[in-house]
Amino acid sequence: MALVDIRGLSVDTRLQEIFLTLEAGEMLGVIGPNGAGKSTLLAALAGNAAFTGSIEFDGQALNAISLRERACKIGFLPQSCETAWALSVADVVSLGRLPWEDEARDTGLAAVAAAMTATGIEAFATRKVEALSGGERARVWLARVLAGCPRLLLADEPVASLDLFYQHDVMSTLRRHAGAGQAVMLAIHDFVLAERYCDKLCLLQNGRIYAAGHPAEVLTEANLTAVFRLPMRVDLAAIPPVIAPVF
Repeated sequence: MALVDIRGLSVDTRLQEIFLTLEAGEMLGVIGPNGAGKSTLLAALAGNAAFTGSIEFDGQALNAISLRERACKIGFLPQSCETAWALSVADVVSLGRLPWEDEARDTGLAAVAAAMTATGIEAFATRKVEALSGGERARVWLARVLAGCPRLLLADEPVASLDLFYQHDVMSTLRRHAGAGQAVMLAIHDFVLAERYCDKLCLLQNGRIYAAGHPAEVLTEANLTAVFRLPMRVDLAAIPPVIAPVF
């Protein structure tokens, strides 16, 4: 049984008839042009967008799961995050444990520490978030989601504000989270990172699935040229892989 089973998902005019499955242990990248529906798909799975069709999570209808249980099982990292208070990094990461309501304090503290280590932010745990760079803050928000130990982690463009080193570092962190028996679905614009780290890809165009499957099945010159309206060169056998427009 798939961890996530999406059947006929539609969100007003932004998404139409989406069918996808995601198994535990898998990382699925959602790609496509701006406005294709990537963020809307993640928002529907996070419970932040009304939809028709069905979404099942671990055999249960998503809408039948209580809000608290959903918050414990599904973590969502939006494109941008802000805090209205002058909180330390450690305090922000600890917010990821709120849905658990301190059921086990030691477990919570260990989860927070592990999340900070996984994202490489433990060195500035006591600093205020507003004093950090944009890239550092992005890693703090990811740590907050990881602290909740979600079975499904949804991330909307998690590497957009990061330098090259931390792009790969964050993608590796997400890959490890999925590989530990959880699942990850993320929106991403970098095709090379998507090919390297994701088990499956979903290419959206105008709110519909244009192609889905293994990265090599989706990242073809024909698919990318049709969806992005630019001639594309794709050579996945090259080191590193080449996926770029031809000008």
